[in-house]
Amino acid sequence: MPGAGHLHERSIGVALFITAEGIEGSGKSTLLTALAERLRDDGIDLVLSREPGGTPAGERIRTLALEPEQAIAPLTEALLMQADRAQHVAHLIAPALRAGRWVLCDRFTTASFAYQGYGHGVPLDTLRTLAAIATGGLEPDVVLLVDIPVELSLERVAARAASSGRVTDRMEREETAFHQRVRDGYLALARENPKIRVLDGKRPAATLLEDALGIVRAAAKAK
Repeated sequence: MPGAGHLHERSIGVALFITAEGIEGSGKSTLLTALAERLRDDGIDLVLSREPGGTPAGERIRTLALEPEQAIAPLTEALLMQADRAQHVAHLIAPALRAGRWVLCDRFTTASFAYQGYGHGVPLDTLRTLAAIATGGLEPDVVLLVDIPVELSLERVAARAASSGRVTDRMEREETAFHQRVRDGYLALARENPKIRVLDGKRPAATLLEDALGIVRAAAKAK
């Protein structure tokens, strides 16, 4: 059932573009799925998507980019992610927003700055230029950054792989120092950008969801 103060009126503002970010195993995907369910209960027409992926072409790029045995140079990785993003914006995100539908996306440009920038050393100015071209200048209204320590990230990834039998992907197999650089990068980006809201990923899922809902409701009222 919709909670108190739920978003049930489209007059509350135009469609929001919300993204979730975080290192591996942060719980961002679980949070975004739960958030989408609550917003739909509130009468919000929305699209739930992810990057890389989100379109047929994007899913093929995702397979290539995350294939465990694939050796990919940092700039090549950055260009693959931006190619995926350009397709995603053109064929899913922008049309949905124009139609008045909210878009909730698991990763977007902030991930490129954290992973390819802070993680792999591609200059941030280069990544920002590529992102501006790929997105046509489109930016999220809200970025929900689910933050956890790297040690917890590695534990969760290992537990998830063991329980599901799924092979860990190329990003998950990166060295610990890489994941620490990515986490540090995310937090640095959050200090620079007020749209990036840091959530404590160690908190219970239900509490995390309520925190996210509060942020999203405030953004919707302010838009």
